[in-house]
Amino acid sequence: MMHDSFVHKGKRKKLVDYLRQKIGISDEHVLAAMNEVPRHLFIESIFEDYAYEDRAFPILAHQTISHPSTVAEQSELLQVKAGEKILEIGTGCGYQTAVLLAMKGLVYTVERQKDLFDFSKKKFRELHLYPKFQSFGDGFAGLPTFAPFDKIIVTCGASVLPTELLKQLKVGGKMVIPLGPTDEQVLYRFTKISPTEFEKEEFGAYKFVPMLNNTNL
Repeated sequence: MMHDSFVHKGKRKKLVDYLRQKIGISDEHVLAAMNEVPRHLFIESIFEDYAYEDRAFPILAHQTISHPSTVAEQSELLQVKAGEKILEIGTGCGYQTAVLLAMKGLVYTVERQKDLFDFSKKKFRELHLYPKFQSFGDGFAGLPTFAPFDKIIVTCGASVLPTELLKQLKVGGKMVIPLGPTDEQVLYRFTKISPTEFEKEEFGAYKFVPMLNNTNL
């Protein structure tokens, strides 16, 4: 049974207030989505009491669920509009996916860790969440069959820019991605201004789990 109590909802409201006032999130669509998605259902029950604090937690396959502030910031930078095709690299436990779905995005998501692919698939089913497509595969390759995408979000840090993903972006589209060495990445937004030209913006230092090639059973 998926339990989302008044206490959970109250804690979510406090989290949204924190994101608005302390982190500076101003996109009301992002804040509404963060208020809607029950983060405690995407993590282990031992962490449930702390689910709406701005903390990362361990999940399967030695990965982490990102800080709510990071999820909110990446979502805001993506500038999601209802009905846009969004490619998500790194489904993880499915929390970021759920936020993008709450923002009415059409989400195509890829996960390379089989444990997390299976976990998120089951979680989406339990919560009646419906990504357009969910894939177990290599994030560096993207999903060329479904390209081009309006937006691409990468939820893991890449040491080099995955150029194959840029190819799958529409002209006018945006990709949000952390780039840099394992210990610290810089969050960037690339806007495709022509088939071969991109505008690059930088948004500060973050720590993400590394983006890895291929798949891991």
